[in-house]
Amino acid sequence: MNDDMQMKGTAVILGPNVEAHDDPSRVIGRRTTYHGDEHPYLRGYDVVIVAVLKGALRVEEYSHLTTEEEVRSAGGVSDDDRIEVAPFLPEEGRISFVTSDPRAIDLEVFRHLARGGTNQ
Repeated sequence: MNDDMQMKGTAVILGPNVEAHDDPSRVIGRRTTYHGDEHPYLRGYDVVIVAVLKGALRVEEYSHLTTEEEVRSAGGVSDDDRIEVAPFLPEEGRISFVTSDPRAIDLEVFRHLARGGTNQ
């Protein structure tokens, strides 16, 4: 192969592979609304939980939990966690491949975890 002819690489989509749902007994895939200030572009939008970043607000090396079993084994979601979310695209009926990592307490479903309990 000469320098003029180069093979292009194959793109691999690494986007979230979760199904959106509203089941309150499950975390991964749960739809909720973002209400924080860290990610202003998400404020007021529905997002879908892709993963729990366990302890990410207090330690540098946190666990990246992507299954219900992992979340349950780690004790569920706490106010020290960040949550990896993807925007829900209602017009397409799917979630975006782009993710963000807001604090758990900035999501409607976890507001009750806020210290002081004022956001229940």
